[in-house]
Amino acid sequence: MPVPDFLKRLREHVGHGLLPLVGVTAVVLDDDGRVLLHQRSDDRRWATPGGILEPGEQPAPAVVREVREETGVRVRVERLATVVTQEPHTYPNGDRVQFLDLAFRCSPVGGEPRADGDESLDVAWFAPEEMPVMAERVLERIQWARRAEGEPYFLR
Repeated sequence: MPVPDFLKRLREHVGHGLLPLVGVTAVVLDDDGRVLLHQRSDDRRWATPGGILEPGEQPAPAVVREVREETGVRVRVERLATVVTQEPHTYPNGDRVQFLDLAFRCSPVGGEPRADGDESLDVAWFAPEEMPVMAERVLERIQWARRAEGEPYFLR
């Protein structure tokens, strides 16, 4: 996964220290209730598309950008689905991060699913009963986004 330039500059100052970052994630649901997933190039796991919020970037446009870059699908943001601080994560190079993840329920408005060859190895639509093995946090995002309405999920 490419590291944004702003994050490279931060790492020059903080080394491998824990960085709090904001992530945006899209749960894209089509009219048949299928979920758009991509197979990540870094760990080969299936997940919902998303990425790091760049400085000055608004979350909803950022998630639209990330979905387009990673999957080729154009989306419309419907609502915020979850707001969750994830557990700290250490990358193989020793960099430590902790994401505040903003997950949005989205619907497709165009484009054709395709792997970008950089962040995505594969892209596909999955029916609820055909979902691949995924991290529990990803499954929870999908569950909350499937709710047609209501306030976003967050820990109390």
